[in-house]
Amino acid sequence: MQSDGPTWRSAVAGIPEARKPSSPARGPAQTPLGLQFELREQTPRTLDRWRGPTARTARASDPGEGSYRLGLRPVIRGRSGGWTRQNVTWTTLPHQVNRLGLDERQHRWFLQFAALHRSTRVTFLGQDADWLYLDEFVGPVLWPLLADAERLGIAMLGSRGGSVRVGEHAEVRLDVTLDAGSADAGRDILLRTVLEIDGIPSAPGASATIGDHGLYTYAFAPAPSITLAPTPSALTAEQKQLLSQDSPVRIPAADVGEFLAAYYPRLRRSVEISSVDGSVQLPELLPPVLVLTATYAPKHVLQLEWHWEFDTGEVAPVEHASGDPATLDRLRELPGVPLRSTTLTELDAAEFSASTLPMVEATPGVRVDIVGVQPDYRELVEQPHLSITTMQSDRRDWLDLGVTVTVDGRVIPFTPLFKAISTGRKKMLLVDNSYLSLDQPVFDRLRELIDEAGLLTEWETGPRISRYQASLFADFEDLADETDEAIAWRATAHALLDAKVESTAQPAAIAAELRPYQKAGFDWLTFLWRHELGGVLADDMGLGKTLQTLALIAHAIEAGSAEAKKPFLVVAPTSVVSNWAREAEKFTPTLAVATIATTQKKAGRSLAELAADANILVTSYALLRLDFDAYQAIDWAGAVFDEAQFLKNPASKVHQCAVELRTQFKLALTGTPLENSLTDVWSMFAVTAPGLFPSLRRFTEQYVRPIERGSNARSRKAAGTVGVSGARADDSSDEHSRMLIARLRRRIRPLMLRRTKELVANDLPARQEQELRIELSPRHRKLYDVVLQRERQKLLGLIDDLDRNRFIVFRSITLLRMLSLDASLIDPAYSDIPSSKLDALEEQLEDVVAEGHRALIFSQFTSFLHRAAARLDALGIEYAYLDGSTRRRAEVIDQFRNGRAPVFLISLKAGGFGLNLTEADYVFLLDPWWNPAAESQAVDRTHRIGQTRQVMVYRMVADGTIEEKVMALKAQKAQLFDAVLDDDAIFSSTLTADDIRGLLEP
Repeated sequence: MQSDGPTWRSAVAGIPEARKPSSPARGPAQTPLGLQFELREQTPRTLDRWRGPTARTARASDPGEGSYRLGLRPVIRGRSGGWTRQNVTWTTLPHQVNRLGLDERQHRWFLQFAALHRSTRVTFLGQDADWLYLDEFVGPVLWPLLADAERLGIAMLGSRGGSVRVGEHAEVRLDVTLDAGSADAGRDILLRTVLEIDGIPSAPGASATIGDHGLYTYAFAPAPSITLAPTPSALTAEQKQLLSQDSPVRIPAADVGEFLAAYYPRLRRSVEISSVDGSVQLPELLPPVLVLTATYAPKHVLQLEWHWEFDTGEVAPVEHASGDPATLDRLRELPGVPLRSTTLTELDAAEFSASTLPMVEATPGVRVDIVGVQPDYRELVEQPHLSITTMQSDRRDWLDLGVTVTVDGRVIPFTPLFKAISTGRKKMLLVDNSYLSLDQPVFDRLRELIDEAGLLTEWETGPRISRYQASLFADFEDLADETDEAIAWRATAHALLDAKVESTAQPAAIAAELRPYQKAGFDWLTFLWRHELGGVLADDMGLGKTLQTLALIAHAIEAGSAEAKKPFLVVAPTSVVSNWAREAEKFTPTLAVATIATTQKKAGRSLAELAADANILVTSYALLRLDFDAYQAIDWAGAVFDEAQFLKNPASKVHQCAVELRTQFKLALTGTPLENSLTDVWSMFAVTAPGLFPSLRRFTEQYVRPIERGSNARSRKAAGTVGVSGARADDSSDEHSRMLIARLRRRIRPLMLRRTKELVANDLPARQEQELRIELSPRHRKLYDVVLQRERQKLLGLIDDLDRNRFIVFRSITLLRMLSLDASLIDPAYSDIPSSKLDALEEQLEDVVAEGHRALIFSQFTSFLHRAAARLDALGIEYAYLDGSTRRRAEVIDQFRNGRAPVFLISLKAGGFGLNLTEADYVFLLDPWWNPAAESQAVDRTHRIGQTRQVMVYRMVADGTIEEKVMALKAQKAQLFDAVLDDDAIFSSTLTADDIRGLLEP
């Protein structure tokens, strides 16, 4: 079976075959470089030499008074074949590669060599610019660099015909032999310094160290020679001292015992000592003991210090090279052993003392010294016992939540327990020096529930749970071994858990017969009202949310409760305020309704006076924000927020006002509870059911981001863009997303009612939707492609920082969207380029108008609506026009509804809500939008209750433009909307006990 993804064959075939190296092009011969070594005598400054130290070539016949250093300088091969300086110095070399025709690779090596010298030089030996000194290379990087020189063919040259050899291994040790020629033959011993390079002995006196990583030897006869090599390990101070001892050290026979007992063990730790001829029996050394000193201080502080202790009584740090590697290896196998001096506190000190310290004491080669009083630390291993209590709180909509954990008879205070859980600690230290593992299922679930309840920011004042979180409290009940509920919470929680939404008689004040689904919605609203719970009525546009809400208000007034004697506040968009007055007059003519059209200051009458005479007071979101203090001062029976998507921005002032408004009952009405993202859902429930969800930050982390990742994964899989390597990760995020969506739906299910027209309005005529693909004219297409490439180049690099460049990015996107409609929208100079969309619209409208139909035409761009109006004028077709600047909105709407104009041009923003235009049966969307809810609102202006004809919807999309991307993005958002709100019609029926019990699922 052929795989859809890339196979190993195609992957391997994509790797090009290695090609044979081609012969380099013949060019001018390159001049080789060499590195000349010379032993130089450093002459110190005297009163006669004011210029500072100078140097000269060292000679065996004239040793001089100064010290020796091994100098190096660059040389090049001359025309005669010999090596010469020819004014080549370390200073001028970087600039002469071309003038001298130097080998480029060798030249690069010399620059690296000089740079290494500059980076490691720690002393200043004089004003000798021609020479660098090997003695100054303090780092071992020197040796790989010298190996590279050999690979590059750089010659190593001595001065005056001498030789230079770079060895691989240098060793310095002591050899112990009996001196058979002493007066007391066979009794004295001799200590000789042995210096070997690659196994070849050298005289120690004619040598010097290179840092602590290598050394070199020199000889003047029979010919000058220099040999250098690295040491396998860092040279000790004792080894360096041995190099200055060219003659053996004699130990008299009488002192041999003292040397072997007292000096040999200490010397052996820093210098290798052997007896090559076996004439001296060297004693076996006992391995040192690794000592851990554990010092206990008050407040659970434990200081750990390590050192080696030798049989001579000497001590050395744990890093000392002469320690016992086997002991260190045994300790490294133990978990949680820091092989360095450190200080442990609190839980770390307790856990180390109780579990790790006994293992350290039992390790061979280790001794533990205890300083101070060691507390009796121990771990509690019994299963925790969890109990939950609730106490009534003065805070609105919240109850205090008490959590008690008992382990092995000990009561664990919840505040430190909660802090430990929330910070991710694995264990917790108690006041009696015992400690508890938090890596247990009961604590994992407790952490998850507390996080979801949004309590992480409130642990300092004690955790609280909202009365709206019935499912969360039930989850706590399942987790706890026992619970003690407060009376008020028990009533609310049991009302939800055991609830059966009973039928309520239709109020007498309602002058209409409620449809079955409207009656069910009314019953659900009265259930929320009875239990003082807020909610969201999210029926599709045109299903009568206003009527159902008016029925609830009428029921509350007729029931005669104390709360019902207060006025109800309705907050709606400015354009919808008058619609509420008309609907109330139509369906509840006996109720007193007052509308607010201006601020209290301009009205000249206080808001309290208007509210005192009204059953319902209708105002706008803008006026609620401007006069919030006045609205807050009134005692409301309840608050209704129509078109609640206006509250979707939690950072807006109007959202904050809606949250802070004091009333026992809040209801949100919206046909689009999810417009842009899941944050819209959080925003509405933050108003109507405070505490149902945690903070916005926590909600984003727990729901929004994981669900969006899963949604993106499904989109990639549907598009076939998931590669082999990403399949597993995408499947995992998709599954996690589905789990979170299910949990989210269970949480909001009791407090949201949503019915779609397809589900409940069986008598509503069908709606047919069609996508009209529009091909741009050749000139239009050419212009679009040019602008597209220009905007692409401009936006490269800006999208990564969208927050900073948001304006520029969206300006470019808007420019491309406008260009997809009509070239003249971006520049009047292109007015001679015809608009294919307007041509297509003209063709459609000719048939629509001729057959007696009426049409709504929507666009987001008023400039394009004006172009469409001009086209209708030219065709002689009458029309009505509405956008955000229209002053007499109601008159324009009535003009279309009652007039003869067959076409209504409407901007998407101005006509998105508050319109009932069932007179039209055709809808044209001139430009697609990536928000499916916005388009749905526009279509629902005509496809709603009262429509008797089939509605035809045409979406006009320009082929090969950004509008295609908009349609794809809209489909992705619609997928998320359906998954959360419309999947399986889960929110469409009235609330049942089984639905509520679904909240208890893990």
